[in-house]
Amino acid sequence: MSKSLAGNVVWITGASSGIGEAVAKSFARRGARLVLSARREAELERVREGLVNAAEHFILPLDLADSDAMPAAVEAVKGKFGQVDLVVHNGGISQRSLVADTDLSVDRRIMEVNFFGTVALTKAVLPLFRAQGGGRFVVVTSLVGELPTPLRSAYSASKHALHGFFESLRAEEYDHGIRVTLVMPGFVRTQVSVNALTADGSAQGSMDDAQEAGISADECAERLLKAVQQGRDQVIIAGREKAGVYLKRWSPALYRRLIRKMKVT
Repeated sequence: MSKSLAGNVVWITGASSGIGEAVAKSFARRGARLVLSARREAELERVREGLVNAAEHFILPLDLADSDAMPAAVEAVKGKFGQVDLVVHNGGISQRSLVADTDLSVDRRIMEVNFFGTVALTKAVLPLFRAQGGGRFVVVTSLVGELPTPLRSAYSASKHALHGFFESLRAEEYDHGIRVTLVMPGFVRTQVSVNALTADGSAQGSMDDAQEAGISADECAERLLKAVQQGRDQVIIAGREKAGVYLKRWSPALYRRLIRKMKVT
């Protein structure tokens, strides 16, 4: 992909709020044509109305828990634009509960949305990318994809799974011109902790202190876009929590002692 995004078709999941909404604004300002997907059509319409060149963007409601819907969704995008240049896999749900307390149905839902939904959409888009001679998957995982913490066991597992899947896909599809950018945000000021699932599957309903003190969604989006334009394979977008990656790498025993006591909400 060239550094210019003008005219590119960019499909964003989780586009109705938070990082997804901010990414939509950043790409629209650079002249991209967007496919905006999430479950809430009214919120997608609100996002579209606030974008540069609003009429050029396409709303496509999508539930990542419905893997069977992905082939038809790809056909709808092909019918609208005839191509897809970049998919931003941003949709997902987080978690705030202990392993011992969490119903297995919650673990399954998190994996279904965060991992299997993303995989299903990727598999549906892949033939189109191959036919075009290339494309890029931008996968918004999380810093917990590298740094598992308490209260996020299934969420962390889903992000580790995405790293494994897309690293394999990156190697397999390189000669077809298909590229992958893994994006690992740390604490970003969004509603992710408010909507995070608790042990019984209900939403937490409150903002974590660490989330409130995080970087803005707009800053995260701009740094993501820069990584895409630079053709980066991976980027960490975080504040001081980024240091945990290096601590875990060089002193894993110390990291494990600290994480047991560290405030992670």
